[in-house]
Amino acid sequence: MIVAFDVSLDAEALAERVARWMTGLALAKDGIFAVALSGGSTPRALYRMLAGPPFLNAFPWDRTHWFWGDERFVPHSDAMSNFRMASEAMLARAPVPPDQIHAVPTVGITPGEAARQYESELQKFYGSQSLLPARPLFDLVLLGLGEDGHTASLVPRSPALNERAHWTAVTEMASQTRITLTYPALESCAHAAFLVSGSSKHAILQRVRAGDHDLPAARLSPTGDLHVFADDEAAGCAG
Repeated sequence: MIVAFDVSLDAEALAERVARWMTGLALAKDGIFAVALSGGSTPRALYRMLAGPPFLNAFPWDRTHWFWGDERFVPHSDAMSNFRMASEAMLARAPVPPDQIHAVPTVGITPGEAARQYESELQKFYGSQSLLPARPLFDLVLLGLGEDGHTASLVPRSPALNERAHWTAVTEMASQTRITLTYPALESCAHAAFLVSGSSKHAILQRVRAGDHDLPAARLSPTGDLHVFADDEAAGCAG
C-alpha cells in the first residue's frame, strides 16, 4: 500500500524535495542511520543535491551507513557501476567515513560468491541472520522504477522474486549479471521511497499505484512507510 504520493514540478524540484525529506529523517533518528541506495539518473540528481549546500552541512554523514539495493557485476571503476555513480555524485564529495560505505563486492569472485558475501556483510551490520519486523535493517530504502516494472534488480519473471530465505540474489537484466537485495531485505525498512521522473514512467507508475502484482515494484510491502516521489511528467500532471 502506498502511504504517501508526493508530486514535484520537475526532476530538480523532486531531488530537492527528497533531499529535504531524507535529511529530516536522518536528523530525527538517534544513532546510526542506514540507507540502501538506488542507481539511475533520478537518484543521481538527489545524491548531487545532498552533497551540496545546504544539505552538505546539515546531513549527519558521520553516523550514516550506505548500502546498495542492487549493483551490476562490474568493477567499481566501470562507468555502469552503481557504486561509482553514487561515489562521484555524493560519497566522494561529502565527509563520509570510509568504513560506513558498504559496497557490493564485484572483483575476484563469482556472482554467487558476491551475493553471499554481501548478505554476510548485511547480517554482520544487522547483528543477526534473521530479520525481525520490529527492528528494520534499513532506516531508508531508495528505489527506482523501470519501464517494465522492475525495482532494484528484481525483474519480471526472475526466480529472485520468490526468494524469501536469502537477503541477496543474482539476477540477469539487459544481458547483464547483477547482485540485488531480495524482498525480505528491501522490505525490512522504516521508510521506502520510489523516485520516479519523466513521462516515460507515467504508464508504469499508474500500474504500480493500481497494485498490478505482475510488476515486481508493486509487490513490495515494506514493514514501514511506503512513499512515491514523482515529478509532474511521471505523475501525469504536465501539459
